[in-house]
Amino acid sequence: MTISVIAIDGPSASGKGTVAARVAQALGFHYLDSGAIYRVTAYAAQQRGVALDDEVGLAQLAVGLDLRFDGVEVWLDGRAVGDAIRTEEAGRAASRIAALPALRAALLQLQRGFRKAPGLVTDGRDMGSVVFSDADLKVFLTASAEVRADRRYKQLIEKGFDANLSALLQDLQERDARDAARAVAPLQQTADAQLLETSNMGIDDAVNWVLVAYTKASGMA
Repeated sequence: MTISVIAIDGPSASGKGTVAARVAQALGFHYLDSGAIYRVTAYAAQQRGVALDDEVGLAQLAVGLDLRFDGVEVWLDGRAVGDAIRTEEAGRAASRIAALPALRAALLQLQRGFRKAPGLVTDGRDMGSVVFSDADLKVFLTASAEVRADRRYKQLIEKGFDANLSALLQDLQERDARDAARAVAPLQQTADAQLLETSNMGIDDAVNWVLVAYTKASGMA
């Protein structure tokens, strides 16, 4: 039996993670935040003294990660690390190591292992283009850099972190450029992915849009 996959790709702070998690909940599917895998890898490397430019060392580390998702919470070695990996520093570290081909190859099978019945909703940069190229529905979810920076700023403030809106905007623009320019699995909208622009759209509307698109794509309409 083919296990359904909804792949939602897009740039940083576009809201794809929130949308993907809500869609998974609505459908009773599993959820994979692929960006969290890179954040956890970077976090584990820093904890264990592996340099972020040590491609071989990072790939070896990634293969042995004791990683578990419980809803949107992330567990490493039996310890919840969700807050630790959601900082801006962790995001920058994840973006750096995500450009390393050996690390991406090491994490490929780990990510594909999350494909379990009754289905999977996943978000990231290359979920539809590389990891789950046979996904039932591919969505490229985006918003303007200014809107994304504002959303990220509000998230950080709500969680009690210090944040600077101008610095966040600059960081997002730099990440966008780095993710789009990398040689392996660059951030891009594939020809078979549907565009979802959320600059003027709320979370509920975005979730409903994906659910309707999946109903049509899976032939249930």
